[in-house]
Amino acid sequence: MISSDFIRGYIDLIVLSILKNEPNYGYGISKAIEDITQGDYTVKQTTLYSAFKRLEKNNYVTPFSQIGPTGKERTYYRITPAGADYYHAKCQEWDDTKRIVNLFITPHHSGTAQCS
Repeated sequence: MISSDFIRGYIDLIVLSILKNEPNYGYGISKAIEDITQGDYTVKQTTLYSAFKRLEKNNYVTPFSQIGPTGKERTYYRITPAGADYYHAKCQEWDDTKRIVNLFITPHHSGTAQCS
């Protein structure tokens, strides 16, 4: 099971990764996360909407109203150019994080033990 605390640090990256292809709304993003992870991670609505507020405040997403699939007006979010730049920077950070952590959990020449 993935720690919610760990994922929370990357929720902005996850949301932006979904928005980079097309605008979406809260439930649609939540459903995409659940589908992509095959149910291994379900984002809490409060976590998701906190991410929207943070991303909007930093000008990484722009909200707009649109009629949703059920005919109801919904708030959709679109990634901005600043958001795309931030997304790429966070992807690089993630790659660096994986590389560093892997130095400690995979066997290599220093004899560090791997996770089991």
